[in-house]
Amino acid sequence: MELIRIRGVEKQYKNGVTALCNLNLSIKKGDFVFVIGASGSGKSTLIKLLHREERPNKGQIIIGGIDVAKLKNGKVYKLRRKLGVVFQDFKLLPRLTVFENVAFALEIFGLPKDEIRDKTIKALELVGLKNKAKQFPNQLSGGEQQRVAIARAIVNGPKLLLCDEPTGNLDPDTSFGIMKVLEVINNMGTTVVMATHDKEIVDRMKKRVILLDEGKLIKDYAKGTYSNEVA
Repeated sequence: MELIRIRGVEKQYKNGVTALCNLNLSIKKGDFVFVIGASGSGKSTLIKLLHREERPNKGQIIIGGIDVAKLKNGKVYKLRRKLGVVFQDFKLLPRLTVFENVAFALEIFGLPKDEIRDKTIKALELVGLKNKAKQFPNQLSGGEQQRVAIARAIVNGPKLLLCDEPTGNLDPDTSFGIMKVLEVINNMGTTVVMATHDKEIVDRMKKRVILLDEGKLIKDYAKGTYSNEVA
């Protein structure tokens, strides 16, 4: 079943740069999709459009029945409840503990304290950090901080997880550990869309690969590698 439908999407920034051009794309529930391409190819713009940080100039973006492009600012929370986002730079709150960083994502929805606690512990267990719940971000390695960010993104059980260069600041071994966590989350039913430059990860994972070039969809392989796509 289709989760994301993108039709005729164009995005041009105020400085005149065209980030996406007539993009058509369909992503099914449960897919794991890598979005690759050179810097400036439109990868991050696509992620921003999907979680409504940006709006397209033209075209349609439907996620789980919600027309994202037409969504009013006051209704964006309806979309955000359906998805989680993981960034390259973690975006953790330094004065909050690991537990508090993850729980914060639920507190803004006004859930009961017992439910927040149970969901937070479950998310930390899933990323292997239950034993670090009382520590602060500056006491963690980069890989551990990214696992906290993933736990925060999935704590509400989203249908869609968007990842924008989540391994960009990590060494290869740590990066692959992060990917194994994302694969477990995907196997549990969450659709994953990940923008990346990481050739080694794409080659090892053998997932669906979408190649963008100057805002255009160039290739779309069900089980591709970085090398084959770019070649």
